[in-house]
Amino acid sequence: MTKIITDEKLIDEILSRGVDEVITKEGLEKKLKSGKQLRVKLGIDPTGSDLHIGHAVVLRKLKQFQDLGHKVILLIGDYTAMIGDPSGRDKTRPVLSEKDVKHNMKTYLAQAAKVLDVKKAEIRHNSEWYAKPGFTSLLMDLTSRITVARILERDDFQKRLKEGSDIQMQEIMYPLLQGYDSVALKADVELGGSDQKFNLLMGRKLQKKYNQPEQDILTMQLLEGVDGERKMSKSYGNYIALADSPEDMFGKVMSIPDTLIKKYFELATEVPAAEIDKIIGEMKAGTNPRDAKIRLATEIVKLYRGEKEAEVAKENFIKVFSQKEKPEEILNFDVKSKNIIDILVEINFAPSRSEAKRLIEQGGVKIDDKVISDINFSLASGEHLVQKGKRFFAKVIIQ
Repeated sequence: MTKIITDEKLIDEILSRGVDEVITKEGLEKKLKSGKQLRVKLGIDPTGSDLHIGHAVVLRKLKQFQDLGHKVILLIGDYTAMIGDPSGRDKTRPVLSEKDVKHNMKTYLAQAAKVLDVKKAEIRHNSEWYAKPGFTSLLMDLTSRITVARILERDDFQKRLKEGSDIQMQEIMYPLLQGYDSVALKADVELGGSDQKFNLLMGRKLQKKYNQPEQDILTMQLLEGVDGERKMSKSYGNYIALADSPEDMFGKVMSIPDTLIKKYFELATEVPAAEIDKIIGEMKAGTNPRDAKIRLATEIVKLYRGEKEAEVAKENFIKVFSQKEKPEEILNFDVKSKNIIDILVEINFAPSRSEAKRLIEQGGVKIDDKVISDINFSLASGEHLVQKGKRFFAKVIIQ
């Protein structure tokens, strides 16, 4: 039988660091101190192929529960991904096909394993109960328990209604389906970002309707992306992927606004709180924020790539940025197109053609050390050095 750790200091860390809200804190604290093993659920929809450090904020909180001996459940929302979560959205998500979802979740477990001990976790997919005969009856039963008015109370729906924007029927269904996941899994606790509060509360409500004990809820603060404005998201292209190379991960962390340094330390690293306070104190006293960012980037890369690769990424960054040298190792790409926009997307310097166009228009792209401003620029056959910003280099080979 698994030994449950009830250390008060560790429990306080779970209930405080990076946490936005606990419902109910007194109840969950009591359960954590009771020695009873809890079923702790986190759901992630495979709406893209990458997990990022925004996901890792909640994954690491799930790992803290796992380290105390609780049964953690990683629910992959392969069914709900085809509907799309409306949380925080001012417009409807594009609909994903079953093929898209299967492609996206191919490497999810390998990426999650960078944070979580997946061998000891309970890995589930909500297609287990939704994509099978009898779903119509389940849907009728679900919809009979919650009113449309209750669903439309959520802030993002209210905002869209006031603006006259459309709300699709499948979006109205999404909170119900996520809520029922907690019923199907008999969750004692559910974790999520602060933007998930409505969906998590729906789990409590539905558990009560199905005569189950109501799960406690722990929501985490949202981590802004590298643009410093919107939450880190695959949709916004402002994320740092867990699968990024050490150099890319390091460089992206170095690009965040100085105002986010403390938050990134608290949410995206395991540096003790007292040490974070010391780093931020030194920065306020006049230390160059770049030094704090270098420590931050090193800590983040170390978490996912190990200490050795973190140090190499650090040295490479200092060499390229401070000493204005090119990195010793530059990846080679055989590319099919001669068009600069197509090339930027193909070598992963831009997540989309529109982002590639923006990079060029802002003067962020060089070919063979010359800034390119023409979005229709074509490269001649042969080898070319492509540079994005100050830190990212690639050698492209055009036949």
